[in-house]
Amino acid sequence: MIPAPREISEPAERNWRHRIYEVVFEAETCAGRFFDISLTILILLSVFTVFLESVKGIRDVYGEELFVAEWFFTIVFTIELVLRLVAVKRPLRYLFSFYGLVDLIAILPTYLSLFVVGTQYFLVVRILRLLRIFRVLKLTSYISESRVIMSALGRSRQKITVFLVAILTIVTVVGAMMYVVEGEENGFVDIPTSMYWAIVTLTTVGYGDLAPKTGLGKFLASIVMILGYGIIAVPTGIVTAELTRAAKPASTHVCRECHAEGHDLDATHCKYCGAKL
Repeated sequence: MIPAPREISEPAERNWRHRIYEVVFEAETCAGRFFDISLTILILLSVFTVFLESVKGIRDVYGEELFVAEWFFTIVFTIELVLRLVAVKRPLRYLFSFYGLVDLIAILPTYLSLFVVGTQYFLVVRILRLLRIFRVLKLTSYISESRVIMSALGRSRQKITVFLVAILTIVTVVGAMMYVVEGEENGFVDIPTSMYWAIVTLTTVGYGDLAPKTGLGKFLASIVMILGYGIIAVPTGIVTAELTRAAKPASTHVCRECHAEGHDLDATHCKYCGAKL
């Protein structure tokens, strides 16, 4: 039986798109590992270039070389983004995902700087240059352990949210109490300033710009300091417990439909949308 023309052409298209997908999204092949390592090195070099460009002495001497290097990195990352959009089945969905937006931010500042002319816009240019630092976020997609951390943080978000609400409540109450106890004459001029002191004390940072003078204020400060040591351990315990749960070996396969990661090693279908891996 002779297959229909559609049955011949579709596998051919799937084949080359799948090849690109394996290289740019996965790391189980030699080509995929080489791609990830190369991109990691280029990201680090591009961020280092931005660091060098911020040093006036280096910029004055090697400004042209740094300009060429910046455009080289931008073109490479643009090609990378195009390959990712070609490889996935839903380009817009990937483009507006976390990693897609990071990829976009990595290249937009350089292109936008072409339209910013004149010394009066120098501050804007500096902001655009600063945005290039966010290329370091691209590293998270090439480090397998980052997926475990992101998964653990995602599972912990409800518990951490409740914890943060409790902390804000404590800070508000303590700040109001210190405002009443110490008063404006001792530097606690308003409740927001007193809440700032409570945050600094509770986190055991202790800048020293504000300090209680009265006996009752010092007693309250002592309680907040001791409480701070116990509070620091809470989010650590929450995230550690989730890290332990999420630390089981996972495949590097990324779903082409929903772009989800962290599938089991023997998984053949996505556990989130059911698409074939």
